Formats: sequence, C-alpha cells, structure tokens
Amino acid sequence: MKIEGIITPIVTPFKEGTQEIDYDATRVLVNRLIDRGIHGLFPLGTNGEFHVLSDEEKIEFAKVVIEETNHRVPVYVGTGSNSTKHTIELSNKMKELGADAVSIVTPYFLIPSDEEIYNHYKMIAENVDLPIIIYNIPKCTGMNLSADVLKRLVTLPNIKAIKDSSGKFDNLQGYLDAVQGTDVTVLIGSDSTILKGLTMGASGAVAGTSNCITKEILGIYNSFKEGNMDKAVKYQESIEPYRAVLKLATTPAIMKMSVTLDGEGCNAGPARYPVSPLNNDQIEKVKEVVEYYHNLVI
Repeated sequence: MKIEGIITPIVTPFKEGTQEIDYDATRVLVNRLIDRGIHGLFPLGTNGEFHVLSDEEKIEFAKVVIEETNHRVPVYVGTGSNSTKHTIELSNKMKELGADAVSIVTPYFLIPSDEEIYNHYKMIAENVDLPIIIYNIPKCTGMNLSADVLKRLVTLPNIKAIKDSSGKFDNLQGYLDAVQGTDVTVLIGSDSTILKGLTMGASGAVAGTSNCITKEILGIYNSFKEGNMDKAVKYQESIEPYRAVLKLATTPAIMKMSVTLDGEGCNAGPARYPVSPLNNDQIEKVKEVVEYYHNLVI
C-alpha cells in the first residue's frame, strides 16, 4: 500500500464536564471528513490527545473510527509509546480491530541513541504484521530521527512511511534521500510547509488543520497534483489566519473549538486537563476565523 494524500489526524471529541469520549460526535466527524474528501484518517495522534488516553480508551476510540470509516479511506492508528513492548501489544490490538497501518512516534522523555532507536522500530516491525508509519516530531519528543537511521529502517519490509513534523527542509530532504529507490513515502507534518514539501517529493501530509479547514488543505494537495501551482500557492497562503489563531491556546483546545463551530452537528468538546477550557475572548477569535473560512473563495 502507498501511504499518500491528505490524512487528517482526527481530534478525539470529549463530552463537556465529564471529559469522557463522545462516540456520537466521533462518528459525525469521521463522516464529515470523508464526505469532504480527505484521503485517510489518523486517530490517536498529537491532536487526538493520545497522551491523555488510557489503553482501553484508545482501543475503543480506534474501534469506533475504523467501524464508522468502513474501508472508505485507510485508517492509520497511533500506537507509539516509550516502551517497545507496550507499542507492540497496542499495535497488535489495532490490527485485530482492522487498522490499515499504525503510526509510531519516536520514544520521548528519555532520548535513545541511534542504535536504540533502530532496534526499537526493528523489534516492532518484526512483531507487528501491519504497515508502519514512523512519526518524527522533535519539538514534542526532544529528539530528531536521523536520516542515517531511516536509511537502515527502510530496508524492513513493513516500514512504509515517515511523517516529518520537524518543519526543517534539510531534514525533510534527508528523509527523501533516505527512502529513494524504495516504496517508503515521506509525509509532511508541518502544515505551513505542505506545498514546499510536495514540490520536494513528499507524497502527502498529515495535516491537523484539515480537521476544520479541510477544503483549503485539500486544495493545496489537489491543485498541486493537477499542476495548478498558482492555485496551490493561494491555498497554502490561505491557511495562515487559522494557524495564527491555533497559537492562542495549548494544543488542541483551539482546534477542537473550531471543529465544533464549523457546524454539521459535531461538538468536539474541550481538550482534556491539564489543558484549560477557552475563555470568552479566545472563543470569539475562533468564531471569527471559522466565519472567515466559511466565506473564503479561492
């Protein structure tokens, strides 16, 4: 399978007050994103708040997303943790549920050596019979997976993609060089660099902003694939007002509010504590930016 296109790292809707997962809202959001044309869903990523969910919650949430998707688009489930053993166990559970692939973030808190990172992914690949997406997000993990390690990892048969959220073009180029001649794809994880990454040879993006401004993010990719670079540039530039508003609170509080205000019956609820609920001023700014995109024509 080739992992490509615009993949939405879907937020995890929570109920107001209890902060329990809202599965009805989850189903609405899955259908909304698929109807809008996204190419894949990625539950339990950073914007999905995997770091504040129990294993039981992760399994149930992934199950609902997979069942509601019903093979209309691939579902790539985040299963990474600091423990190689735990990652293997959770990944195999997601295989039982019908996941199309698993996304595995590099270990965090402790910073492993290159050899330890290689062995971590090698052991997972040998014990999980699913395609694997490596997830590199150094601002959150404290480490950057090197292109040299990736060059070794791509020889493993079920390593199929790497998501690079470093935002650094030299890092992205190193990954593109490392996968050359293989069927491994490189995905962009920094939404501000989608078009540049595509022109460099990336195969798609895991774009958090596509939870809400789906049309604009798809516009970047689809216009690029159609060879309409002028339109692709306009779509890429158009996402900046939304990105600016996202910085007003801790991830993913603003994004979840924007998903709720986007309409169509999906209340994504709050982020889980310790992330605070938005204040009235923040909510007003989200309302303004959502309305802006509802009226935007490119």
